[in-house]
Amino acid sequence: MTKVTFIIDGEARTLELDPASLAYSHHGLPGSLLDIARNFDVPLEHACGGSCACTTCHVVVREGAQNLSEMQDDEVDRLDTAWDVTPHSRLGCQAVVTGDVVCEIPMYTRNYVQEGGAIQLGKAAPSKGREAGS
Repeated sequence: MTKVTFIIDGEARTLELDPASLAYSHHGLPGSLLDIARNFDVPLEHACGGSCACTTCHVVVREGAQNLSEMQDDEVDRLDTAWDVTPHSRLGCQAVVTGDVVCEIPMYTRNYVQEGGAIQLGKAAPSKGREAGS
């Protein structure tokens, strides 16, 4: 059995599991920290559905980094935009568990995708004194 511990607001929750036997929840890579969190109702944000398009599933690995899959370039690039990133940061959706791991869910995350259209990437706001579309 593998032990995965999530630390949230200073409180640890340890899960004993066989990552290969979990039902894949289609959030992140199969067997990832996010996939495990979804299977056990651990509140790990995942605004992009686990597609490595945001940093809301940012975790800080406290122990067992060697028991996670290697970080790929897209995860490295995305982590460059995470709030309070550390040398031990990973995206939960990309970090596949292969052994015991302890990770902390930071208080702050950055969400580039927001419901309701409040954030529109690629569109500049109208300048003062000019109307939109002029």
